[in-house]
Amino acid sequence: MMDRACGYGPEFVSLAVQDWIKAVGAKTAYIEPGSPWETGYCESFNARFRDEFLNGEIVYGLRDAQILLEAWKRQDTTKRPHSPLGDRPPAPETIVQMDQKPIIH
Repeated sequence: MMDRACGYGPEFVSLAVQDWIKAVGAKTAYIEPGSPWETGYCESFNARFRDEFLNGEIVYGLRDAQILLEAWKRQDTTKRPHSPLGDRPPAPETIVQMDQKPIIH
């Protein structure tokens, strides 16, 4: 696999990714040719993910990446406004006010 990825062009990286996907037994999501609404969604997410996460974090290992990604995902899902949703987050955090007085029986 690595010998095909030794070039610098995206086609070599693409081949290496395809080899890796096959090696781990995964499958890619199929995007219908000529459906810009699907590729546009993916491109929008990929651009935002790169700007907000990849370009702003230094990752030292897999566990570090998992922790940072979970924090970013939580922020993106519960706090960041999404324009298609009327500038609301997809799953806003719900804060339930508790009665401040303890109940004594």
